[in-house]
Amino acid sequence: MPRIEVEDAGTFDVEEGKRLVLAIEEDAGVDILHRCGSYARCTTCRIEYLEGEPEKMTKAEVEVLEKRNLLGEVRLSCQALCDHDMKVRVLMTVTSTGLDGPGPKPERHITPEPEWVDKPA
Repeated sequence: MPRIEVEDAGTFDVEEGKRLVLAIEEDAGVDILHRCGSYARCTTCRIEYLEGEPEKMTKAEVEVLEKRNLLGEVRLSCQALCDHDMKVRVLMTVTSTGLDGPGPKPERHITPEPEWVDKPA
C-alpha cells in the first residue's frame, strides 16, 4: 500500500492505483482544485513532487503543460497514480484561490485514457 505524504496535511496509506488527485482530496482532506474534472485540460490540480516523482507521464499531461509553459515546473495530480511512496506539495486549492468549489468530481480512472510516455528531460 503506497504512503502519500501531502505537505501540511500528513502522511496517508492509500489504495494501490488510486488517482493522486483523489487521494489528495479524499484521503488527505485537502481541497485541491480540479476545475476541468481531471481531464488534463486546466492545470488547476497542479502539484510539486518533493520526493518520488514518477518517471512516466501521460501524453495529455505533457501536451497541456507544454502549452502552458509549465513543463518541468509542475505536474498534474489528475494524471498520476498512487503506485509508490511519494511526497507532494499541492499548489492550488479552493481556499487559496477563493473559487466556489474544486470542480466536477474526477472519475476513478485516469481521463483521458492514458498514453504513457517517459518524462521529458
